[in-house]
Amino acid sequence: VDAFQAWCGPCKAVVDLFRKIRNEVGSDLLHFAVAEVDSIDALEKYRGKCEPVFLFYAGGELVAVVRGANAPLLQKTILEQL
Repeated sequence: VDAFQAWCGPCKAVVDLFRKIRNEVGSDLLHFAVAEVDSIDALEKYRGKCEPVFLFYAGGELVAVVRGANAPLLQKTILEQL
């Protein structure tokens, strides 16, 4: 989940990376979403940051967090979580 604030917008810099990884591993294993933290109370702690935050969930539980648009770290985290 790409957690963003309306004033900053979702992180478009990593969309191509997400598409590439999803094409490699298949759409059944991996799902991407965006969430505006200003409108979701459960994500309140991610408000006021000037960097994108990527939240990784498995089985309904938060399993990893990556702060910033660090493509190598995002790819590593995605593949590790799969």
